[in-house]
Amino acid sequence: MRIELQQVTKKYDTCVLKNLNLLIEDKKAVGIMGASGCGKSTLLRQLAGIEFPEEGTIKVNDTVVNRETVQAYQREIGVVFQKHSLFPHLTLRKNILLILETIKRVSPDAAELKASGLLDQFHLTEQADKLPRHVSGGQAQRASIARALCTEPELLFLDEPTAALDPILTGEVLEAITELKHLGKDCIFVTHEIDFLKKFADYFVFMDEGEIVEHGPAGLLESPETKKLAAFLRREE
Repeated sequence: MRIELQQVTKKYDTCVLKNLNLLIEDKKAVGIMGASGCGKSTLLRQLAGIEFPEEGTIKVNDTVVNRETVQAYQREIGVVFQKHSLFPHLTLRKNILLILETIKRVSPDAAELKASGLLDQFHLTEQADKLPRHVSGGQAQRASIARALCTEPELLFLDEPTAALDPILTGEVLEAITELKHLGKDCIFVTHEIDFLKKFADYFVFMDEGEIVEHGPAGLLESPETKKLAAFLRREE
């Protein structure tokens, strides 16, 4: 994948992203990290076209992400949020079938086959016909990942997918995300799980107070170049 930011600025009441410039090329899994409130989830939302910056340009692969391109762009990506966004009145299976049949216009038989395969892949076959409230948080989040994959996106965005989970359920979801590597899917993810980022990402972006402080291959996390990143990693140990 290729990510290019040019002078990207995003403001709410205050400036949340401050004139970001970044170029990442030929990477498969990019992890965005930093303390709470540093702007990492905001950056992910800009990259996914959920929000748009007041200033600057965002380019992901061959697409300049803006209001004119976002509709077509979002048909080619998948997004998984901090808390699962499954339709509460539909079973896990029907959550996936709905997307396949209404958005991708897949025939009912083909949709059923695809959904069953994804549910099996993420170890959800026994929960397939349960409503989201009747499964664990980890299972619901894994179903969210399966649903995001059902449209065969070119790129998957994950915004702290384990933030609302306890350690056991966190392990379940991180294992499911690792499966994405075997599928060859490109991912951009926000996480507070530094050990997971080191294992899963091939590139990291470290943010602090709305700025990109350090970025590079994940191996550099073993010997950070900036004092801010070194201090952050010590706090997370």
